[in-house]
Amino acid sequence: MKQTLMLRDERIRQNAINIINSLLTDKDRPVTIRISDYKRNLDQNAKFHALLGDIARQAEWCGKKLKPEQWKVLLISGHTVATKQQAEIVPGIEGEFVNIRESSAEMSVSRMASLIEYVTAWAVGQGIKFTEGRYS
Repeated sequence: MKQTLMLRDERIRQNAINIINSLLTDKDRPVTIRISDYKRNLDQNAKFHALLGDIARQAEWCGKKLKPEQWKVLLISGHTVATKQQAEIVPGIEGEFVNIRESSAEMSVSRMASLIEYVTAWAVGQGIKFTEGRYS
């Protein structure tokens, strides 16, 4: 059994309460009830990836052109530090260093909005020209 409810009004709230009240309890096989913030939306995802594409076409890091997914790692890491979250660098399996970073797919709408604002501000500061019409 798996159900997802988006709490938008009192009717849905009551449905959630009714579902919980109808569940049987079992100390050996408990049911998990998870409440979480709404995750980033598709428009935010599209905007973020469009920003990464423009940055990858126009910017260099340490004298090298990077792919959008490499910029994603750098910018999410920078955003983590800028918002006073914990950045974690660990030794990798082959002795390399790895940034264990936050997942953009798991970000709430507000966290993703903050990341997009951070990336936009950074890009503007670097003189990145945005592709017309991709960010509305």
